[in-house]
This record gives sequence, C-alpha cells and structure tokens, in this order.
Amino acid sequence: MDRMLRVNGADLHVRTDGPDGTPWLVLSNSLGATLDMWEPQVAAFSRGYRVLRYDTRGHGRSSVPARPYTIDQLGLDVLGVLDASGVERAHFCGLSMGGATGMWLAVHAPQRIGRLVLCNTTPWLGPPATMDARIATMLRDGMPTMVEAILERWFTPEFRTSDPLAVDRVRQQLLATPVEGYVGCCEAIRDMDQRAALARIAAPTLVIAGTFDPAPTPAAARKWASAIPHARFVELPAAHLSNIGAAAAFSDAVLAFLSSA
Repeated sequence: MDRMLRVNGADLHVRTDGPDGTPWLVLSNSLGATLDMWEPQVAAFSRGYRVLRYDTRGHGRSSVPARPYTIDQLGLDVLGVLDASGVERAHFCGLSMGGATGMWLAVHAPQRIGRLVLCNTTPWLGPPATMDARIATMLRDGMPTMVEAILERWFTPEFRTSDPLAVDRVRQQLLATPVEGYVGCCEAIRDMDQRAALARIAAPTLVIAGTFDPAPTPAAARKWASAIPHARFVELPAAHLSNIGAAAAFSDAVLAFLSSA
C-alpha cells in the first residue's frame, strides 16, 4: 500500500507490506536511493513483519523541502510517519544515511524503537571537506557525472558483472534523485556527530558491515559499534549496499537478530 503523508513540513512517500497484527519493521534508505532499494528483502521480511518503507525527504516520490536539512529533521520525519500510521513502537533497519537516522531515533525516542539494525553506516563522517567537495560537484555538474563513481563504491566489481540489472536499478534511483534533495541530505549527515550518544542506545542493536565497503570499513564499524552496549556485529561479503550485494545473507542476519532472545 502506497501513501503520501504530510510530515514535519514534507510530503513523504510511504509503502507498507505484510500482514496486519505483526510487529512493525521500518526500513530507511541510503543517500541517493529510494525505498525500492529494499526490494530484495521485502518478500522475506513481510512474512512475519508489517514492513514500512519510506522515501527520505528529497528522495524518490517524497517532496524536496528547502535546504538545509539536519539529522534531527530526518529522525523527526520517521516519528511523524509512525504517528501518522498509528505505530507506537517499531523495529528499525537503516543503511548508510538510514542507519544514521536510526542512531538518532534510538537516542532521542527510545520508547519508539524495538530492535535496531545499523548497516554500512557511521555516527560521524569526519571533517567536512570531503562532503563539501561532493556537494560542490553535485551543485555544479549534477548526478550524471558522479553516478558511476558512486556505484563503484556501492558494489564490488564481481557483483557489477554478475548482476548488472540490480546495479542498473540502483543507477536509475540515483539519476532520479533531485539535486537539492541529495545535497540537503548530504548537509544533514555532514553536520552530524553522534559518537558521544552511542553509549545511550539501549535498544538491542545489530551492526552490519561490508567486507569491501570503503566507508565505513569493517574495522571502523567495529570500533564505533563497540560503544553501543551489547551490540552485535556481522560482516557480510559485500561493499556499501550490503542488502543488495549480499542480499540473502543480509536478510538471514536481520531476521535471525529480530527473532533472537
């Protein structure tokens, strides 16, 4: 079921799958992707969960509010979607930007989050120069000049060769992302620093990293994950979009965690 919800000054595109009466599971997309990035997981996840996906503001079919955006806004967007959907509490799985949003939610609205899955993400990007350069290139030249370099970071060479259709589906999501929306979300994650807050995450947490992900590397992910009390860690043979590059293993790991004691 697709809906448009007016939330926190934005019109957000939301899709739900799965049977009524089952626990809610929210999926949050990467920078430059849409809720369609989760297609490899929907069939498996929606057998036992009411799966809620949404296009982050500035992405997909959601509106593009005026910049700048903040990590607080991205988190409040999720709370608004939950409120509008009548959801008091949900599990949350986010990748990259979506994972950063999940950290914010677990710290600032712990009563709304059941279990937390943080994938290929980081609480802090580091000094802003790298992201500033990306923003400048995007504003000057647009997405077409950047998309192939992004895909090289997101998928291993072997995956790009073995499943070009999956890669092209993500390519089309990137190309369709509005420049202002992409840049607004770049600004949100550029300016966040959630490192000191990690110790306040009380939700049971699974951190997923990709063996071939250049940022964060598995070593970097293990380091920040150790700041979350009792967090579990899984490394998958993929690059940045581990839910696509290692789809079956990703789905199995998330489902096992969600149903674990």
